[in-house]
Amino acid sequence: MTAKLNISADFHKQLFWDVDLTDLDADRSKRLIIERVFALGTLKEVKLVLEYYGTETVTDVLKKLNYIDPKTLNFVSAYFKVSLESFKCYRRKQSIRQHWDS
Repeated sequence: MTAKLNISADFHKQLFWDVDLTDLDADRSKRLIIERVFALGTLKEVKLVLEYYGTETVTDVLKKLNYIDPKTLNFVSAYFKVSLESFKCYRRKQSIRQHWDS
């Protein structure tokens, strides 16, 4: 982990539009920060998150999320060289029965 993650200075405010930035703690809110940055952030912001939390923590959080949009899921899977099946959201999607039009 790097010394300090300054959320209001390092990230676009649009990422956390529904949260009071003064109440957002980098350690207590790591799930929210990682989720929002990977879904909506820039590559620079992704790198900041990886530098602060480390690859192992970031992948653990991402694997446990209930939902990741398909584009982000494929990016994360390829970037970290992790199979899609190791993500909870992917396994969950595969287990939901599809209803087809006849």
